[in-house]
Amino acid sequence: MQTTTLLKMTLIAGVCAAVAGCGNEGDAGGKTAEKTAAAPAKVPEVVIYTNADEEAQVAMKNALDNHGMKGAYLMQSFGTSELGGKLAAEGKNIEADVVTLSTYYLDSFQKKEKLFVDLKNKMKTLQPTPSYWTPILGQMGTLIINTEALKQTKLPEPKSIADLAKPEYAGHIAVPDIMGSSTSWLMTQAVMTAEGEEEGAKTIAAIEKNAGAHLEMSGSGPLKKLRAGEAAVGFGLRHQAVADKARGLPINYIDPTEGNFVLQEAAAIVDKGDKTNPNAQKVVDIIIKYARPDILKYYQVPLYEGEKVSAENVPAHSSLYKETLTVELLQKHQKMVKDAGK
Repeated sequence: MQTTTLLKMTLIAGVCAAVAGCGNEGDAGGKTAEKTAAAPAKVPEVVIYTNADEEAQVAMKNALDNHGMKGAYLMQSFGTSELGGKLAAEGKNIEADVVTLSTYYLDSFQKKEKLFVDLKNKMKTLQPTPSYWTPILGQMGTLIINTEALKQTKLPEPKSIADLAKPEYAGHIAVPDIMGSSTSWLMTQAVMTAEGEEEGAKTIAAIEKNAGAHLEMSGSGPLKKLRAGEAAVGFGLRHQAVADKARGLPINYIDPTEGNFVLQEAAAIVDKGDKTNPNAQKVVDIIIKYARPDILKYYQVPLYEGEKVSAENVPAHSSLYKETLTVELLQKHQKMVKDAGK
């Protein structure tokens, strides 16, 4: 009886073991296999399109690399009008997740089709800004002179931009062309603010005529002519003139009575709906918090509360144009100056 009972118990245990094994086929330990959790979807790299100069790009890349985004972004450089053209043509279908561009382009596109999302955690700016962009740098215009060339020509130092329209300055000045340079628009905004649009357009046309062969298509062109001594007086970006003077070049700057007007470049996130890159906001936050201090060392125009610059970088007449800057306004001013010069 005991032998029979033991035999039965052995058989039952074997069957149970076999059934348990069949129920967990492939599980060597006979334990219930747990389902493997699906790996989280990888966030695609953030594509950044920028019109910024090299100094600003280096500052942005260093900030991103040092604050958790190394290898997680792709930055591509464009000219201002080139990037503006891509945004105009491609809209929300553009590859970029983040763009940094002159604010007059951003405002024009937002007005037409609401191309950008509202930003979060915006830092406080010195001037009111819209919800969809935050500034990364500012560029300010001023009169620039080559002190040695000015002595040779025996011309007086100009006090205003309008002085450059006087006959005695003909052939001795270098200025950017309103048809090709946003720096020229700073000059145009200043004169139009002081004289009105129609009279201001006439003054700008007269200045461009006086420039003759030294009418430049880039904002840095006039300063290059001044450095070479090919012109005595010009108009350009203030921070560049300050830097040249500090290096010991015979360059000085004169804040015009019409004002030192400012253009800003800003960061914005392209609105792609559900496909908006979740790390785009992180990129913008890092740029403003960590790249902005280095950018300010080069483009010394305070834009955020608490920012300070050296005394020589504080203009006498910092100004903003009375209207929101847009591509349409630029085109209007270009046409007015062109017509006035006929």
